[in-house]
Amino acid sequence: MAQGMKRLAVPIAALLGVAMIGLIGTSWFLNRDALRQAVEAQIRAVTGLDLVVNGSIDVSVFPGSYVSFHDVGLKGGGTTDPALRVDVLTANLRLLPLLLRRFEIADVMMLRPLIRVVRDGNGESNWTPFVETIARTMTPGAENQVSFSEIRIQDGMLNYEDATNHVSEQLGDIDLSLAWPSISRSFAATGQFDWRGERVDGSISASDFVAMLSGDRSGLKARLASAPLKLAFDGTVANRTSMMMEGTVTIDSLSLRNALRWMGQSVPGGGGFGRFALKARANVVGASVALTNVNVELDSNVAEGVMTVTNNGRQTLQATLAAGALDFTPYISTFRLLASGARDWNRQLFDLNALSTTDLDMRLSAAKVTVGATRLGRTAFGANLRGGALALSVGEAQVYGGIAKGSFGIARSDTIADVKAQFQFTDVDLQACASELFGINKLSGRGNLSVSLVASGTSPFGLASSIDGSATLTGHDGAIAGFNVEQLLKRLERRPLSGGGNFRSGSTPYDNLTVSVKFNEGVATAEDVRLESTATRLTLTGTASVPSREYDLKGVASLTSAPSAPPGFDLPFVVQGPWDDPLVFPDPESLIRRSPGAAQLLDSIKDTKARDAVKSVIERFTGGGARPPAPAAAEGGKTN
Repeated sequence: MAQGMKRLAVPIAALLGVAMIGLIGTSWFLNRDALRQAVEAQIRAVTGLDLVVNGSIDVSVFPGSYVSFHDVGLKGGGTTDPALRVDVLTANLRLLPLLLRRFEIADVMMLRPLIRVVRDGNGESNWTPFVETIARTMTPGAENQVSFSEIRIQDGMLNYEDATNHVSEQLGDIDLSLAWPSISRSFAATGQFDWRGERVDGSISASDFVAMLSGDRSGLKARLASAPLKLAFDGTVANRTSMMMEGTVTIDSLSLRNALRWMGQSVPGGGGFGRFALKARANVVGASVALTNVNVELDSNVAEGVMTVTNNGRQTLQATLAAGALDFTPYISTFRLLASGARDWNRQLFDLNALSTTDLDMRLSAAKVTVGATRLGRTAFGANLRGGALALSVGEAQVYGGIAKGSFGIARSDTIADVKAQFQFTDVDLQACASELFGINKLSGRGNLSVSLVASGTSPFGLASSIDGSATLTGHDGAIAGFNVEQLLKRLERRPLSGGGNFRSGSTPYDNLTVSVKFNEGVATAEDVRLESTATRLTLTGTASVPSREYDLKGVASLTSAPSAPPGFDLPFVVQGPWDDPLVFPDPESLIRRSPGAAQLLDSIKDTKARDAVKSVIERFTGGGARPPAPAAAEGGKTN
């Protein structure tokens, strides 16, 4: 075996030696002008671009066989501006044809090319003639077949201009390797480039490059990977009258917020839009992308359905999705109605810019929905965003142990938000409903609530100050915490001046509750407020300020008596103070009048100052003062 290998090595070495001698000899007698012209002709035949050489030309046969053109411009399609400028264009030659005095390009390397792509209103570009020429050249049986199989680009730059759609983009530091098909019909390109400050790694391959260039159907695989976003497509492509693609698309991002910002899209709010993943069957026709068999994940929310994305000068997203459980808390985390003190409305201005960037038409259903502290059961709702106006509609939601339906709309007028809300809550837990919607935690029971409100403002405080509309509530089998009307009335009926120190303890049960309120410029007026039980009856009149979140109400509490019994005891009372902790105290004048001794004492005093002093003392005994008086200031450093 060893002897055979030695005998084989001898002729191989001889052939190499002859080739070396022939190559050196060729370099001495080579017609360099003919070589340069042959290379220029092959590049023109393959690309359809004419070379305009403004710099020097280097020709080498040994040890490397190549032709390098310096400061090159390539023009085509009758344009005067070069579609491609290259600092150095090097065409490496095939060795064996060169020995036979034939000049065939093996591959091409472009150093620091500047690629210019300009698209007109018809969808054509300055590179259309180049693409058409490639397609003709590669067609089987064509007169000029492709003679080189690879193009390498190093440190390149691409400028893209689309005046019709107002798009201008730039790709920098391009390093690509294009596998040019000399025998196979396939095509592949791999490399990296910079776009908007991020390094992008990409690859693309076509199973039938000639068909793809001609607009016919071809298999296509593409992949783009960067820090903000990863995208992959596996399917087919055609481009007869418009771009058509069909296949599987996958998108993955650690932060959708960062990815959208990278792509020049504004993102609403400051919460959510983190981890994002999408896999779907895509059908692309022109500027419309239809996605079926969608599986999408955003911030641990997973949904399935169909989506359509259209960009005809304005982006539009349509979707119908279903999910098991959804959590909207991240998206409202930065939107606070109340300030940090939890009693004052938030005065921070709204950011309404996100309402003007995209049109949205979405239908969404879920078995469970979480919105902050609110937990909803099976829910179906829709969202429509068009022309800066957002409309949310709730077809049906299981919430607070009952059912909710309604709509919520926001229309943008410069920096002002015009809000309109209409909701109906049926057979809900009033304690949970009133606490979460209005910050009222004194009410329990079950009932129905109807709300119709409109407001305009630049902040939650502005909305609260301008609110108009109405609200009605009917409840049953519940209680109002904070006082026990029946016990208090029975005690005061026996002893009117026994004091009201326990007035703010216990609870008042009710059989039926009716509340009807009208809103006008942030002031709620009680039109009909009644609480009834077998033992007591309570009515309220007055107002409540929505901006200051305070009550100013007067009421009458009565002991219900049998028809044959004497009239029951009626006690006027006052409700004042903040919504979450109001002061409730009886009217002292009525208690004084019910006490014969106190009434006679008060009537017998003629002097106004003395009369007020006696009345003040009686009020302290009855607990009628809203708050204890402040300590008197010491006079001359002494106290009485």
